[in-house]
Amino acid sequence: MAHLIQRTCEYLLFKPNVLQKLEVRFGHTLRGKAPGVAKTLAERLKAEKILDPEITRPVNIGFPYVQPARSAQLSERLAHLKSQRNNPELERLSRERKLEVDPDQIRADWLKTSGPFHIKRIAEHYGVYEHLFGQAYFVPRVELSIHYKVGDLLHPVRYGNILKPSETQAAPDVQFDGKFVFSGDKAGEEKESWWCLLLTNPDGHFEDSEKEYCHWFVGNIPNGNIAKGEELISYLQPFPPKGTGYHRHVFVLYKQNERIDFSQYRRTDAYDLPGRTFRTLDFYRQHQEHITPAGLAFFQSDWDTSLPAFYHEKLQLQHPVFEYDFPAPYIRDQEWFPLRKPFNLYMDKYRDPAQIRKEYLTRKLAKTHPFDGPERPLRFPNAHPVNDVPSWLRTEIKKDRLGWGRINDI
Repeated sequence: MAHLIQRTCEYLLFKPNVLQKLEVRFGHTLRGKAPGVAKTLAERLKAEKILDPEITRPVNIGFPYVQPARSAQLSERLAHLKSQRNNPELERLSRERKLEVDPDQIRADWLKTSGPFHIKRIAEHYGVYEHLFGQAYFVPRVELSIHYKVGDLLHPVRYGNILKPSETQAAPDVQFDGKFVFSGDKAGEEKESWWCLLLTNPDGHFEDSEKEYCHWFVGNIPNGNIAKGEELISYLQPFPPKGTGYHRHVFVLYKQNERIDFSQYRRTDAYDLPGRTFRTLDFYRQHQEHITPAGLAFFQSDWDTSLPAFYHEKLQLQHPVFEYDFPAPYIRDQEWFPLRKPFNLYMDKYRDPAQIRKEYLTRKLAKTHPFDGPERPLRFPNAHPVNDVPSWLRTEIKKDRLGWGRINDI
């Protein structure tokens, strides 16, 4: 046997053309992550870009907060606590459960202590500083009391509360302390002070996402009296388009060092949207030597039914409606014989959704009386039997009765 193997090897060695050529394919080895998971070159370069913390650090452009002496605060609190404990009338009211707490006094104490810092944190949460001032912020020192009057009701503007456009059609009543002393020393009170108030919307510009619409601009306000200020841009109500969600409308109060000429911002046409294009950061950079932000308040507003008439009659524009274009879901190729799949749901996956909604609405309107309206809903939908129909149709009828599924798309 060994001799036979030796002879075969010698034969193949001296006659290589007898050997069969076999193709060998080596396996593919992927280095690193898959293309869909790994970062692109641009993403890697952006991630490796190191920013100087001295350049990107937020800058305080407001008035510095003067921290009162800890000993003075402690002595004042201890004196107040001692007087409250020695007050028999307070003890009697507490025992009889008639003691009332003054919310106005609580708010005043809050604004004197931690309130401005809480307002700053709220504004940071909503991205107000980032989208108005970039890498800058300020601590609101002056309280803005803003109320929209609708009939006998007053709707306040706080720090992110929601107000509808129908509630903010007229200019609000704005009040603030024009004699506010930022140093905390009453001896430094100014005899005459100048302010300016701006209301902008950083979310609603139709053409440039980096720009804003100025809804109100009152400059050179003497001693906090808005009525005597110079109205450069008249008030325009919020008009968030349908489908764009909530828009932030921000009131910013600036303290002026002197009377400033704002004539370049004056607008005569109240409904000229291009003329109301504004950018808070550019405005502050131009006048930063003479103005300092001191107060802040903002509300959120979304679309309501009063806006179509406002667009048509006031702005002379078509009523815009925005819809989010969701990515199309993956649908595998249609099969000739789909097994264990409901035929009605399976076939609808390959049809136009608009056509499906149209057919569904047509069937619903066919059962609606033109004068009596739609049929009254059943009080106990599942208590009424559905007989003599296929199982798939019985399921669809029950879903319509319960308000589930496709009935919500029309």
